[in-house]
Parts: sequence; C-alpha cells; structure tokens
Amino acid sequence: MAPWVKDPHGGGTKVPKAAQERIRQRILQYAEVHYAGKYNRLDVRFRSQFCYIDAYVEPNLPANFPPPNFPETREECLERMRNEPLHLCRLRYFGDADSWSFAFYTYSNEKYEPCMFRNGTFYGTPEEAFQASAMYLE
Repeated sequence: MAPWVKDPHGGGTKVPKAAQERIRQRILQYAEVHYAGKYNRLDVRFRSQFCYIDAYVEPNLPANFPPPNFPETREECLERMRNEPLHLCRLRYFGDADSWSFAFYTYSNEKYEPCMFRNGTFYGTPEEAFQASAMYLE
C-alpha cells in the first residue's frame, strides 16, 4: 500500500463562516498598511476551501485614447476597466488560519497555477500570499 502524502494543491477544508471575516480583515489590514494607493478596492471572497483575492485598480490609458472608430468613449472605457477585477491569487484552506497553500492567477492561460511561498514551502499565511501576488499591483 502506498503511503499517504498531503497535496498542498488538492483537497482542503471548507473555510468556516466564523473564520472568514477574521481572514478577510487580516488581508485587508495588511494590504492597507503595505499597499495603500496601489488599488481602489479589494475583494476577498470565500467558496468552499478557497479564498480568492481580487483587486480593482485605476486604469492607465494613454492621453490620445480612444482611437478613431473605437466602440466606446474614454469615460465608458475607464468605467468598464475600473469594474474589471485584477485576479491576484487563490488560497486553499487546510484547517489552520496560518497555513494555506496558494496559486497565482495567470493571465496567459486564464487559470490559477500552484506556486510556492517566498519562505520556500507550499504553506504560508494569507498575508504572505497577498504580498507575493501583489506584484500585479506594482
């Protein structure tokens, strides 16, 4: 019989309702202290064993935008872009509020890709996951 091995990017435990607000506040407080001004707002949501973190940022359009015959005005484009989330990461819960695995959202293939934390392991805190994925906010 093969030995059981814990997969950091498989399975997980549903995040209890009681823990969700505490985790959300931890992430939002960390972001406010370390990344204030880099985003308009953050969306932290939970679904089963996952915690998703998205940011909404101010679009950076060139001064001569839009080009001729563009299907929307500059203001319409800015508003649309302000309301499109910038997917940062997905955390996977295993029953410990300080030990999650995480995955970056890769825009090249439009899915979450498992990765390691900066500490060299597959487990870390929600704040560490936000810090690693905040490179999208730079």
